[in-house]
Amino acid sequence: MEAVDGSVGEAVRQVAGDRAALPGEVGLASATSPCSAGLVSASGTNGKAVVCERCGSRVLSPGTARYRRRELFLPSMRQKVSLGTEDNAVTGDMLQEHWFVDDMYIFENVGFTKNVNNIKYLVCADCEIGPIGWHSLDEKKSFYIALDRVQHE
Repeated sequence: MEAVDGSVGEAVRQVAGDRAALPGEVGLASATSPCSAGLVSASGTNGKAVVCERCGSRVLSPGTARYRRRELFLPSMRQKVSLGTEDNAVTGDMLQEHWFVDDMYIFENVGFTKNVNNIKYLVCADCEIGPIGWHSLDEKKSFYIALDRVQHE
């Protein structure tokens, strides 16, 4: 886990608990945790439905995904360059809070992009906004939906 100072570091320790960190997992970006927002249930799963922020289509039903902190790069949702091309810079965000599922059939509604450097990005299957999540072809049973790219109801 990377070094974090002050109250943010304390928030990271409180939310992380005693479980072992996964490769690439880091601390929270802010002191506000999804637990305090009522998003994570007592069992560590999503307490609310995860829906597309544009069209409201349901991506995950309540109780189907686990909360994970892992630093992952997601390209900007409003980008006009083609992903994977070397002549255009890809802008985006390093996001740390995600819903994790280990089976693609758990999703209610999600689409996958073409393979981009061994990664498939997840998008809303109805309105195609995204990427809202990430899947590495090296990790067959790891699918992540960024909390910052979806809404909860």
